[in-house]
Amino acid sequence: MAYFPFYIDIKDKKFLVVGGGKVALRKVEKLLQFEPKITVIAPFICDEIRKLGVSIIERKFIDSDIDNIFCAISATDDEVVNGHIFKLCSEKNILVNTVDDKDKCGFIFPALVNKNGITAGITSSGKSPVYAKYIRERLENLLDDDNADITETLFKYRKRIKSEIRNEADRKIVFERLLALCLSRDEIDDNLVSKLIEEANNEN
Repeated sequence: MAYFPFYIDIKDKKFLVVGGGKVALRKVEKLLQFEPKITVIAPFICDEIRKLGVSIIERKFIDSDIDNIFCAISATDDEVVNGHIFKLCSEKNILVNTVDDKDKCGFIFPALVNKNGITAGITSSGKSPVYAKYIRERLENLLDDDNADITETLFKYRKRIKSEIRNEADRKIVFERLLALCLSRDEIDDNLVSKLIEEANNEN
């Protein structure tokens, strides 16, 4: 079964991570890039998690911990606890990920790329995580620092192009030309964009 890649704004949403070891650490590090409010609960929480500035509760999980949360990550080494958290979250329609147990996941963590204005998730639907990691590394190399300004440049002129060119097909052509110029490292300025817009409008 393939997974549909939803992209959701999780800034300030409440995430619960149950478990305080290295596995929980990796999940917290991935999530922090997107600014949710994370609480970690476990009897023992490693120093690396403590240094990340998330909320810490040092005790065992209790059922009321899932009240009012957006999402739960179950990262303990206790299958009974993990199964119990999955059951509670499923009953309350709370998104839940149980680490290393795909059957107890409402969603999965992809191999994640978040670089130079581009975010992508790569998954093999559990068939080959090592291949998904390979694709992620290839994509990270593609999004090298030389391309850091491309997304911002295209965004800068997006509203203007959409407002000054009525025909959707013509807008697409201008965006593609602008992208090609960015990739060839040409200098992009207002005059150049005006010329592209004028040419597109004159072609009709």
